[in-house]
Amino acid sequence: MTADVLVEVDDLRVWFPSGGGLRRRDGGRVRAVDGVSFEVRRGETLGLVGESGCGKSTTGLALLRLVEPTGGRVVFDGVDVTALGRRDLRRLRRRMAMVFQDPYASLNPRRSIGASVAEPLEVHGLHRGRRQRRARVGELLELVGLNPDLADRYPHEFSGGQRQRVGIARALAAEPDFIVCDEPIASLDVSIQAQILNLLERLQRELGLTYLFIAHDLSAVQHTSDRIAVMYLGRIVEVAPRQALAQQTPAHPYTRALLSAVPLPDPRRERARERIILRGEVPTPLHPPSGCNFRTRCPEVFEPCDRVDPALQPVGSSSHLAACHLHGVVGREEEPQTAG
Repeated sequence: MTADVLVEVDDLRVWFPSGGGLRRRDGGRVRAVDGVSFEVRRGETLGLVGESGCGKSTTGLALLRLVEPTGGRVVFDGVDVTALGRRDLRRLRRRMAMVFQDPYASLNPRRSIGASVAEPLEVHGLHRGRRQRRARVGELLELVGLNPDLADRYPHEFSGGQRQRVGIARALAAEPDFIVCDEPIASLDVSIQAQILNLLERLQRELGLTYLFIAHDLSAVQHTSDRIAVMYLGRIVEVAPRQALAQQTPAHPYTRALLSAVPLPDPRRERARERIILRGEVPTPLHPPSGCNFRTRCPEVFEPCDRVDPALQPVGSSSHLAACHLHGVVGREEEPQTAG
């Protein structure tokens, strides 16, 4: 782990038991996150993008151990988060925070927004005393563009964009270094989304924050991120600098399909380009395909894809990685799986 890396994720797995019914028979395991590795450098925004259900949010939760990993490691500033006991984890969590997708569901409707923002201060024993905490809450609200005089109001009295600003203020309360932004604009009106993105960028510049920005909207990720990791069915299939995707030079067929759905500002280019329509449905993470996870929908599938799981390897440069046999990457051969 080099000095410029704040978060290093190595072979992270989060598998959930599947089964139920009256007899509670074992139905296997849902591989929500299945061997994910990446790093987030200090001061950067790493975008994590993919279709709904691909494991993006579970990955973000696992980094903070809000869900327990099944395997792998998460190293934060040299400390293995997955090996910490409860007391040490709470101490380290002061340096990590999360902004959730739904700003209404993430706020307690029975508590004032001031009380919600102050909660991390109480948990971590910061700004002791009611007067100190209230002053700090006022500073945080002002930092995110809200009037401090609104601290005694309740979430239902605010718009969606204002509630998300409250959620951001709460995330900033303990002065973290790293924030997981879990689809922070997905539930907002289009007119408000740009305001929240601009706010996050300003806070990053002023406070030196590091972000993992999770979204299913590739255009939003391209706007905010320095590098972009593309996720499919619990795995990272490509990691690339923003410029590589902006120049329409992705290395993985899935990334090309995602990019083809992003509208282009030039009407002539928009009319001339080819849309890539993926066939079939996303397989279940309970029984993922053998070999390459994407092979059942890939328009360029060929012989090794059904039996060799491609590893994430450099493509052209050390900063551009892809897990695809089209680029001659190495992988792990495995027996084809059958459903059931």
